[in-house]
Amino acid sequence: MANIPELPHEAARLQALLDLNILDTPPEERFDAITRKAQAEFKCKTVLISLIAEDRQWFKSRQGLDKRETPRNISFCTYAIAEEEYLIVPDTHQDFRFKNNKLVKGEPFIRSYAGVILYSTEGYEMGTFCLLHDKVKHYDEQDIQRIKHYAKIVEQELVLSEEFGRQ
Repeated sequence: MANIPELPHEAARLQALLDLNILDTPPEERFDAITRKAQAEFKCKTVLISLIAEDRQWFKSRQGLDKRETPRNISFCTYAIAEEEYLIVPDTHQDFRFKNNKLVKGEPFIRSYAGVILYSTEGYEMGTFCLLHDKVKHYDEQDIQRIKHYAKIVEQELVLSEEFGRQ
């Protein structure tokens, strides 16, 4: 896999993520309900709310995946947070960044990826709301707008978490 992209404001981004006080917290139904609904709507194998920490991606909610985290250096979401708004990879076997990734070649056999950035209230990239398929998947503009809508709902829930953490 190619070198992972680094954000110019990485230290501030990581601090904003830590300030959420959400990493390594137990599953919460309000997040799980969102990922379950998206999994059914998009008929995909896996839906994740992925938060990108310094050396790992941690899943606040996950449907279709047993792991609670993966190393950041194999994370698709690390690439997504370096994009403008989202990252769509219709066929991982055709993308030089991912075709040799162990998550493509082995479990969970990711064949396509769609991830929309989750932003903090300060505008930092916290992670992604993402869909993983085990077959090639093309997304049209309507699909992308629907995924963005789910990401906005997750951001609102993260803001509630942040506000609750300050009390």
